[in-house]
Amino acid sequence: MEPFAIFVIAALVLAVILVVMGVKSVPQGAEWTVERFGRYTKTLSPGLNLIIPFVDKVGAKMSMMETVLDVPSQEVITKDNALTTVDGVVFYQVLNAAKAAYEVHNLEMAIVNLTMTNVRTVMGGMDLDELLSNRDHINAKLMRVVDEATDPWGIKVTRIEIRDISPPRDIVDAMARQMKAERDRRAAILVAEGDRQSQILRAEGAKQSAILEAEGRKEAAFRDAEAREREAEAEAQATRMVSEAVAAGSVQAINYFVAQRYVDALQALASAPNQKVLMLPVDSSSVIGAVGGLAEIAREAFSGQLPVADEQGLPRRPGTSPSAAPADRSSGSAMPSSAASSPDTSGSAVPPAPPSRDGGPWGGGA
Repeated sequence: MEPFAIFVIAALVLAVILVVMGVKSVPQGAEWTVERFGRYTKTLSPGLNLIIPFVDKVGAKMSMMETVLDVPSQEVITKDNALTTVDGVVFYQVLNAAKAAYEVHNLEMAIVNLTMTNVRTVMGGMDLDELLSNRDHINAKLMRVVDEATDPWGIKVTRIEIRDISPPRDIVDAMARQMKAERDRRAAILVAEGDRQSQILRAEGAKQSAILEAEGRKEAAFRDAEAREREAEAEAQATRMVSEAVAAGSVQAINYFVAQRYVDALQALASAPNQKVLMLPVDSSSVIGAVGGLAEIAREAFSGQLPVADEQGLPRRPGTSPSAAPADRSSGSAMPSSAASSPDTSGSAVPPAPPSRDGGPWGGGA
């Protein structure tokens, strides 16, 4: 082979080597550092980049995406001397590739160890109850402390999450008993509140019922009193009218009043449902005479003439003599003479005397 051909081939190979060493393609989400004779000079951004072959070289290849690190489990003694096991996760993102590459050796190990020490510091100053109930506060405090510590490294801690907190078994059992006792207490309080409310409601209902019942009795008593008042007024009016009639000289008015009461009493006695045998009084013939007197009063009222009483208190027609009154009555009605009324010593009319058993309506002599 000719020397010229060898030179051309060597030149081509050298050109390929120079191109490969001088042209760098950085992927998206990453940044590369460039070192010239071992010293940092610049950072290559994503895309096609050129460096000086044999002079510059790629130093560290840093991922600019958010990265998650697992924090191993560790035992933490709380403020109240409770031993707990804690683990978590850390999310961080590289903001400055040069600082992340040259300010700290083994960035991930440094972040993990820094997080573990701050977990012991933060959680060791809290009680177990606060540890279990304030995870958000613990996460925020840890993130703030770790972010400030890693700021010189060119990274940003975005989140720190406590994944698991495991107290000892005996503490877990004690917490379970405490929770059960608290729930029992709440249940007892709720039951007592329910009983109290139900008793209050029942008392209110009884109160309203008593008030309504008292108002009902009050209204009924008022109505009864009003009815008795009206009845007394009616009775007084009737008595007054009868008294005026008697004062005017009509003895038949008092006879009518007494006979009406007598007939009503006999009607009530006869209509009683528990009466099988009706026992008439011995002076029942006087009732018949009183009824006859009523008929006489009605007949003379319709004829336009008022009855006039004789000296014995018996009714007679106007214009007739006292001796003719019995005959006129015997001709006007079939009422027996024993049904007439006779005045008493005080001047008021009384019911006629009952007939004797020898000659009365029941008949039969001795």
